[in-house]
Amino acid sequence: MQPTFVIAGKLNREYILPHSGPPLMDSPGGSLLYAAGGMAVWDTNVGLVGRVDEGYPGEWLRDFERRGFDVRGIRPLPELQNIDLRSFVAFTGTNERSISGAVSHFARRQLTFPKALLGYQPPDESRKDPRAVEPLSPSALDTPKEYRAAPYVHLCPFDLVSQSQMVNLFRSGSSQTVSLDPSPGYMSPDFWRDLRLVLQGVTIFLPSEEELRSLFWGETNDLWEMARRVSEYGPQIVVVKRGVQGQMLYDVAGHHRYEIPAYPARIADLTGAGDSFCGGFLAGFQQTNDPLMAAFHGNVSASFTVEGSGPFYALEVLPGLARARLHWLNGAVREI
Repeated sequence: MQPTFVIAGKLNREYILPHSGPPLMDSPGGSLLYAAGGMAVWDTNVGLVGRVDEGYPGEWLRDFERRGFDVRGIRPLPELQNIDLRSFVAFTGTNERSISGAVSHFARRQLTFPKALLGYQPPDESRKDPRAVEPLSPSALDTPKEYRAAPYVHLCPFDLVSQSQMVNLFRSGSSQTVSLDPSPGYMSPDFWRDLRLVLQGVTIFLPSEEELRSLFWGETNDLWEMARRVSEYGPQIVVVKRGVQGQMLYDVAGHHRYEIPAYPARIADLTGAGDSFCGGFLAGFQQTNDPLMAAFHGNVSASFTVEGSGPFYALEVLPGLARARLHWLNGAVREI
């Protein structure tokens, strides 16, 4: 069967020390699952594309299936056996994020350091080659044939080469909607020419404010001008994610510009909020065909995600609460 949505992204094994709430130790995580969790607030007919090593717990995959996700696109690969899937992050009382000094963070909170984290070293992003293919990036070749005509596709952040191949795989479908969340590694003027080619096959572009400013460094400080210039190369919708400040939405076809505040959620753990927004956005767009309503859906998904830990915390909310938050946002948006 063909899923309505396909999401491609990275998977990892999370160790999270939120500023409030219990620690999360060796739990399923990664951009793929946070985007899926945000989407599943509204629709669970989702095919997942990602890579794991052969030691990835089978019970986790079975749990994803029980939640309604199609996992045929998650491939355990023997060549990944030496790739570290662990990811550690700690948050301070002011929600500042730290990925280093794991031992000291556990000691400060008087928690026993988990043996499973022994030898862990945070990835050195400064040494990565933005043009290199990362082993954990999903590949177009990993995508099941049954997924390739899916009407709605979201690409989470991973390397530019792999994202480009994914866009080419799905752009052949004239009726397909492709949304792309860029990786910060290539959001710089040096990669603008390469990115423009990728954007030709993208319907919805979802950078963070920091990423967009980095792309246009030294050229302009006007975020609306940046969004307009990006749209000239293909995307019909540009959403600038601004964390606790909400989002800026540029709707090319409707000639609209909106500022949307973040729903005032109780923040416990910011992990995956941007990915959750992207998943919720695409689900909302499929349901309403309205960019503004889609942004409200993404905003609500992210608001649930930050109130707890883990990619599926958003799915534990009370029925009706999502609709109530949509209503609140409808009264808070501002058109520019």
